[in-house]
Amino acid sequence: MSSTQPKPTTTDAGIPVASDELSLTVGPDGPILLNDHYLIEQMANFNRERIPERQPHAKGGGAFGHFEVTGDVSAYTNAAVFQPGVKTETLTRFSTVAGERGSPDTWRDPRGFSLRFYTSEGNLDIVGNNCPMFFIRDAMKFQHFIRSQKRRLATNLRDNDMQWDFWTLSPESAHMLSWLMGDRGIPKTWRHMNGYSSHTYSWINSGGEIFWMKYHFITDQGVEFLPQAEADRLAGVDGDYHQRDMYSSIERGEYPSWTLKVQIMPFEDAKTYRFNPFDLTKVWPHGDYPLIDVGRLTLDRNVTDYHTEIEQAAFEPNNQVPGTGLSPDKMLLARGFSYADAHRARLGVNYKQIPVNQPKVEVHSYSKDGVGRTVNASDPVYAPNSYDGPKADPSSTNEVLWHTDGEMVRQAYTLRKDDDDYGQASVLVREVLDDAARARLVSNVAGHLLGGVSEPILLRAFEYWKNIDKHIGDRIEHAVRNGG
Repeated sequence: MSSTQPKPTTTDAGIPVASDELSLTVGPDGPILLNDHYLIEQMANFNRERIPERQPHAKGGGAFGHFEVTGDVSAYTNAAVFQPGVKTETLTRFSTVAGERGSPDTWRDPRGFSLRFYTSEGNLDIVGNNCPMFFIRDAMKFQHFIRSQKRRLATNLRDNDMQWDFWTLSPESAHMLSWLMGDRGIPKTWRHMNGYSSHTYSWINSGGEIFWMKYHFITDQGVEFLPQAEADRLAGVDGDYHQRDMYSSIERGEYPSWTLKVQIMPFEDAKTYRFNPFDLTKVWPHGDYPLIDVGRLTLDRNVTDYHTEIEQAAFEPNNQVPGTGLSPDKMLLARGFSYADAHRARLGVNYKQIPVNQPKVEVHSYSKDGVGRTVNASDPVYAPNSYDGPKADPSSTNEVLWHTDGEMVRQAYTLRKDDDDYGQASVLVREVLDDAARARLVSNVAGHLLGGVSEPILLRAFEYWKNIDKHIGDRIEHAVRNGG
């Protein structure tokens, strides 16, 4: 309990308020008055205090921290944030993909793992997941994928039949689904999961050499998971289990951390590599491109206002600083547009003026006006101009630019020697998982298929898993036909 003199309540305009509890009325028994401006302000603000939730990744939380470079990757990038010894403030948000804001943290679902580095060259965002691959490789299917994981129109219920209908008609999902239905599909906590860029990004060094690369944030707490039964129990007992764990651990001074490692592929390798290196449904085997240490991410400060600092945080992969860039990854290029566009729709065109989205460097842009603008523009508001307005300087950008040509086609990558939809999923199931993990995979898949999947789609699902591994597929079919 505080013993200090309380601060006076004011309106949002800073005007002192007469009462926190009583409305202005005509006598103690009479009607309220429209000129009780504070009452009107309170009711009107309450009616508008919810902004639309994110379409995917609606449920989540996060914290502030810092990233410190402990390795030396200056041969691959001249980005200031990744130079030896540099320490940078960060914001990290964790989330589920399909669940709404009120959904349980412990549903089986990929987890978003989004990072912002407030660098000396502007904001760098890495918008990733806790999985190194994804369900699809072309952005044309993204909206359809998300809708298949949401709620059916007629029932307003999430629908396993709808999900498996999409998955079995999209065989490129096999690798991701083998991962999701396994142990890592439900992390024990956000602290006990890795984060991946999943996408292939690019780096460029001071000599102009381009490298393709992937980010891996490896948890220093160790990877741990929740069995399905425990996750189901927690969903009923504490739907905010992961949020509570992260907040409480930081409050206790147990700061979670992750070691950043990267995979580096020389530019020319991408032309002949056995998998298409820009296909989001694939990973690069570590034997081909080993992990290289970069630095450590530590979360050490909880937010003070969840809405202001997390719900309004707007991450976008097109926030790339000099020395970093995107790649020919079709999904990544589409996200470069869609994320920023989603923020404009949800938060307003001036969302980058919200404090959590503001860079730590000066901004000199030609943006003006629009809803929610808080930063003053100044003449001139056009370019080119003769009045000392800001001028672009290509020598300071170090953009990653690559050459491409070809016919206009609708095709998701040219197949290469080892490219197929089931190959990497088969390796995961047969070589990465042990017998106990395979048994849990069978149980998890069978349990999900028993949740109202219709017979025609069941048959497709059995064939889908047999294409991954005949023995696993047979075990799943036997478990389903025998009730679990």
